[in-house]
Amino acid sequence: MGLPALEFSDCYVDSPQFRERLKSHELELEKTNKFIKELIKDGKALIQALKNLSTAKRKFAESLNEFKFQCIGDAETDDEICIGKIPTLFLLGIENASDVLILPLERFRKEQIGAAKEAKKKYDKETEKYCTVLEKHLSLSAKKKEAHLHEADNQVDIVRHHFYEVSLEYVFKVQEVQERKMFEFVEPLLAFLQGLFTYYHHGYELAKDFNHFKTDLTISIQNTRNRFESTRSEVECLMKKMKENPHEHKSISPHTMEGYLFVQEKRSFVSTWVKYYCIYQREPKRMTMMLFDQKSGGKNGDEESFTLKSCTRRKTDSIEKRFCFDIEAVDRPGVITMQALSEEDRRLWMEAMDGREPVLYPRDRKFVSLSDLISFTIREFHMLVAQLDVIGFNIVKKFIYAIETRGIDEQGLYRIVGVSSRVQKLLSLAMDPKTCADVELNSTEWEIKTITSAIKHYLRYHPEMCLFSFATTYSLASSISVFLELDNPEARVAEIHSIVHRLPEKNRQMLELLMKHLAKVASHHQQNLMTVANLGVVFGPTLLRPQEETVAAIMDIKFQNIVIEILIENHERVLCVCVCVCVCVFVTARLHPVPPHLAPPHGRRSLPPPAPPANPPPLIYISIFSSPPPRKARALYACKAEHDSELSFIAGTVFENVHPSREPGWLEGTLDGKTGLIPENYVEFV
Repeated sequence: MGLPALEFSDCYVDSPQFRERLKSHELELEKTNKFIKELIKDGKALIQALKNLSTAKRKFAESLNEFKFQCIGDAETDDEICIGKIPTLFLLGIENASDVLILPLERFRKEQIGAAKEAKKKYDKETEKYCTVLEKHLSLSAKKKEAHLHEADNQVDIVRHHFYEVSLEYVFKVQEVQERKMFEFVEPLLAFLQGLFTYYHHGYELAKDFNHFKTDLTISIQNTRNRFESTRSEVECLMKKMKENPHEHKSISPHTMEGYLFVQEKRSFVSTWVKYYCIYQREPKRMTMMLFDQKSGGKNGDEESFTLKSCTRRKTDSIEKRFCFDIEAVDRPGVITMQALSEEDRRLWMEAMDGREPVLYPRDRKFVSLSDLISFTIREFHMLVAQLDVIGFNIVKKFIYAIETRGIDEQGLYRIVGVSSRVQKLLSLAMDPKTCADVELNSTEWEIKTITSAIKHYLRYHPEMCLFSFATTYSLASSISVFLELDNPEARVAEIHSIVHRLPEKNRQMLELLMKHLAKVASHHQQNLMTVANLGVVFGPTLLRPQEETVAAIMDIKFQNIVIEILIENHERVLCVCVCVCVCVFVTARLHPVPPHLAPPHGRRSLPPPAPPANPPPLIYISIFSSPPPRKARALYACKAEHDSELSFIAGTVFENVHPSREPGWLEGTLDGKTGLIPENYVEFV
């Protein structure tokens, strides 16, 4: 299990779970820092102490063998696995070894890990400052003048905003260093080992044995570096978005509400306010509270939970504290008075616990709860699904033709970005039916980088153009996770083939058009320097987009790149349809239909479907590697669907676009615009 991704949205919640995840990153950085110090020390001993050469090289090899990289996320790419397999080798003498090994490791430790430590100091300082100011602010009496309270609120907002910015920057720096060490740490080791083999008196034989691993490791380092640059830019972009509009990126769950609350506790005629981290689950109406100190980052007691009975807002004139509300529990006596961090925070807690604070929604309905508002928004979003149309295909085909005829050999094709204003102008002209015919892409008016950027922009920022998106085909995400666990390249190709052929027809056609073009671009990589791996880095985030814009999703870009690489390298195999046609079945289905006494009752059927006739003729199989022409089939018997993936029909129903399914004994066809499974021996082809 690798390190968990640190989400920027968690910086605003600052939960104990977030602090624990952040602490695991800090411990890993400290572990790396100590390891590099030890490795540098051992390296110097190896270079300077010839008498202790045997001992030093054994210790150095053991240190390398014991250290394991911890990647962010639950899975590793093939390149990261290759980098992690640093071999235990005999280390030999080499000149200028300090410049090759010691100095780069020292530089990485001081510049990168040192910067992360400085960021931590700043983060801890701002955490203590924010908590102190917040506690002092919440202790203000509500009877003070309104102007004084308003000024205090503004001051707290400034401190809170600064704390959130420092938190975002620290999380960004921690994850950046975790990713950088994958190549900036291994690369000096690779150069050092190569130098050792070159200068050893048996270096030729050893270097020849090492060459295969060196080649693979060099490619893996370069691929990892390229993916890091892509991932870093995406994460940095997300961080900037959250800095500019923090409220838009805060994740509000329809099922839970969590955050810090101050709870009033009465002891010996004295009332005190204790800070708790609270989690409320809407469905079971269960509230969990835990004592947690933000300053020290540790828990101060056991969790306490109870079932909510009611929630009522406290008026300002009934209590000296602001932002208060009362809750009653089913399994706990008495009334619990709680204080939120702000008026907005109290409103969210009240809505989550079905209190009396309504949310005004300015359309058809006057007052709705937060959960209703979120579910209504989701329903509205799913109604905005568009389709690929003729204009989309014509635009892409026109752009591709211009690239292949004018600039397929240009260096950095698709990687060099065009001027944004020119790209927008080209897209607006090409998408306008009145002006699209007048766009001359063969003229020097449009640079190749403008056209390539237009293709990427068109595919990335139009939801209906997302060919392979997790947002529109989210049920396929589990299949992609299964594909990542496959070690056999052929099995990966087969899994991707299965996923691609579950896409809508027009999406698959657009994908085929694009992959053929990218394969042609990759075939000119000697001139344009765009290998399959480089194209994967460019088009991974474009064609494979996550449902949510989170750090964890961005970290999975490296796997999306691998999927695109497989599509480009195997586009002919992945995008074709391999049909295995059993000739005798189609023939005997006409000559020997299933006898009436074997047919199922009207409107029902049991699986498996009725058995074929006795003594069938010998089977003759014809395997073709091409897309079959659309066929029609007529139902011989009625059938009622038992699952959502099946079709219900009556005898005599005619199906369109019928073709073999991946499941034995079933066909796939379309009826009244819906595509589903049909029992194979319930129908005959017409």
